[in-house]
Amino acid sequence: MTDPKPKPRLSATVLLLRDQPTLQVLMVKRHYEIDFASGALVFPGGKATEEDESPAWDAFCDAGYSGLDRICAIREAFEEAGILLARPANARGEDAALVGQDMATKLDPFRSAVDRGEQSFIELVRDHNLVLALDTLVHFGHWITPDMMPKRFDTHFYLAPTPPDQRAEQDGRETTEAVWLGAQEALDMEAADNATIIFPTRMNLGKLAEVDSVDAAKTRFAAEPVVTVLPVVGTDENGSPCLHIPKEAGYVQSMEPLGKVKKGVGKAAQG
Repeated sequence: MTDPKPKPRLSATVLLLRDQPTLQVLMVKRHYEIDFASGALVFPGGKATEEDESPAWDAFCDAGYSGLDRICAIREAFEEAGILLARPANARGEDAALVGQDMATKLDPFRSAVDRGEQSFIELVRDHNLVLALDTLVHFGHWITPDMMPKRFDTHFYLAPTPPDQRAEQDGRETTEAVWLGAQEALDMEAADNATIIFPTRMNLGKLAEVDSVDAAKTRFAAEPVVTVLPVVGTDENGSPCLHIPKEAGYVQSMEPLGKVKKGVGKAAQG
């Protein structure tokens, strides 16, 4: 009897964007001791927690509570990059200004405790009279890890403009660097073997590289449907093993050699 395929765990990733002056996205380098994609450049993100789906969030979210994956994305941005997508509770509402670096600095000492589950994120938000700015998130992608992988994730990708007065800083535990890069710049680094970027991240960078500003990214991708990508193993025209993804998902390619996928994950694991 074969072992059942591992069930993918819900997770979320956020592409934090800024114009400086051209479009840049925040990428963090995974710690070498992390068990998945160690050493790789990724967007801040991680697995959803039980607290992410608590109904208590209803009172502390702008635009209404619309799914634990959005809560997860905002929490992970805070934990891994120190970016807080939130507003004062007394000045809430879509398009209202987000908190600045003063509040991010005030809450910075709690990042590690939230990450370890020792500090409730809901209580932290409540105690500082904040609401999460769910309306700033634009759904950008949805990827499910292939059945063949021992660790599987059901990951929603979001875009979000970075609050202009906030600074990104790695957490030093799960991430060891935080860098702002143009999407094509990151792809060029990977092509030159100066960075490790795994397949889903590379595909989402390719899509982001098609726009040139934060506003253009928000406008275009808010209007486009998100097609779920579950890569499946097949062969190319030469019979070589590869992964296929849906063409209608709108990525720059719909097929990836399986050896390149395994090489990327292997390089990341080796650091």
